[in-house]
Amino acid sequence: MVVDDQREIVEFLSSPAAYGGDATPIERIETHSSMVFLTGNHAYKLKRAVKYDYLDFSTSSKRREYCEAEVTLNRRTAPGLYLGVVPVTRERDGRLALGGSGARLDWLVSMTRFDQEALLDRLAKRNALDIDLMPVLAAEIARSHATAERRYDLGGHKGLAWVIDGNESGLNEQGAGILEPERCRELTALARASLEREAERLDLRRERGYVRVCHGDLHLRNIVLLAGRPTLFDGVEFNPQISCVDVLYDFAFLLMDLWRLGMRDHANLVFNEYFAKTNQLDTLALLPLFLSCRSAVRAKTSATTAKLQSAAPQAVDLIHAAREYLTMAEQLLKPPRPALIAIGGLSGTGKTTLARRLASGIGAAPGALVLRSDVIRKSLFNVSETRRLGAEGYTRSVTERVYNTTFERAATTLQAGHATIVDATFIDAHEREAIAEIARRTGAPFIGLWLEAPVQALMDRLGARQADASDATVDVLHQQLARDEAPSDWHHVNTSEPPDHVQESAEHLLRERLEAVR
Repeated sequence: MVVDDQREIVEFLSSPAAYGGDATPIERIETHSSMVFLTGNHAYKLKRAVKYDYLDFSTSSKRREYCEAEVTLNRRTAPGLYLGVVPVTRERDGRLALGGSGARLDWLVSMTRFDQEALLDRLAKRNALDIDLMPVLAAEIARSHATAERRYDLGGHKGLAWVIDGNESGLNEQGAGILEPERCRELTALARASLEREAERLDLRRERGYVRVCHGDLHLRNIVLLAGRPTLFDGVEFNPQISCVDVLYDFAFLLMDLWRLGMRDHANLVFNEYFAKTNQLDTLALLPLFLSCRSAVRAKTSATTAKLQSAAPQAVDLIHAAREYLTMAEQLLKPPRPALIAIGGLSGTGKTTLARRLASGIGAAPGALVLRSDVIRKSLFNVSETRRLGAEGYTRSVTERVYNTTFERAATTLQAGHATIVDATFIDAHEREAIAEIARRTGAPFIGLWLEAPVQALMDRLGARQADASDATVDVLHQQLARDEAPSDWHHVNTSEPPDHVQESAEHLLRERLEAVR
């Protein structure tokens, strides 16, 4: 709800004359809560004089308070972007001025301007978002979460109940005339039922310190490439109930955004990289609810922004987006049964490549969690993935520990309701039996894929490897060949074909097998 008239200030900020020597044509970006004016090398963000159930910018003093809070919060991840807070003043001659000495009417966040085409949502929409950035992005988010202040007074099941209540009122009020009321009611009922099931888990997460001062609005439009690195900005300052949340709920916004845009391989890779760094596998049970709530938030804000747009084309696009988000929010609360896929074979057969290609298409959003034994082995020695281990890293007892750890994580993931791919050689029959037993114990459908390729191809691939978690060499391959016990009860896949053909063949096989056990 708009509670104050800012038309004069908006008109002033829309004029190049407001910026003196920086008088270039002005670009304006509008959201439901702010307007950003772009000029020269600077950006000035005006908070709208609005009041919603989750946000109150209704007075000039509150807007100043939140401008200052925004700068402080966002300097954690983007110190070079946030320059400070600047007043809009009324001078003695009646003119408005930027940072003048007269009466202070309103407040702006002053920022360094960046190329809008470097925003991750822009890159995504023109298919220019490099998937190789996902590990870097996952590391940046994991770092920001690890260093964030812990909050024990917010979050938990009551915190998420507040989100669901806010979504309900926003979808009904701001979505009126845009979203179907019956579907909004159905979504709210599904979300509340899921919340009731997971209330204890949510509160336990808070007790363990996973509710922290997070970004709060971590979607693609709030991440920009600066000097080639993803930078998080525009974190939520106006409501601690939005920013002080479970770290996985914070991360879920990015996953939902990528999934909605059809960038499922990107979503799956950043998901896997984040969990490889945080190892919070028991929280996967919360992911469908977290993703759905994030999608519902976007349905609500898209509908709200549509009603504030002055241009019809933008309003139409936002209405369409609001409806898409609502549909997605419903679907996310109905995840499929989780499956366990084991991918085995000698070193160099392409297990990791196939696992990565298959993962986004298996199970609930954002696809299967991939557990790679090579990566787990390195983590047990607390070294980087690409650092080579000596003979001490490959003793029988260490290998048993690697497989046991991998199997424990697979069981935890499946029990949390999430699909899993295990990538290991599985040369020994007892290892294959152990992974199948995990599936039986958790009630998950199990499919074993055994990859094969000519020996010369395996040798060539191993010789070409660089900066990989696997330490396998041609000598290791010869040792494996001497012990090779190709399983008769796993599905054999020839990986000497082009990667796309191998992927298509494996996907067809998985579809048939998984449909048969539904």
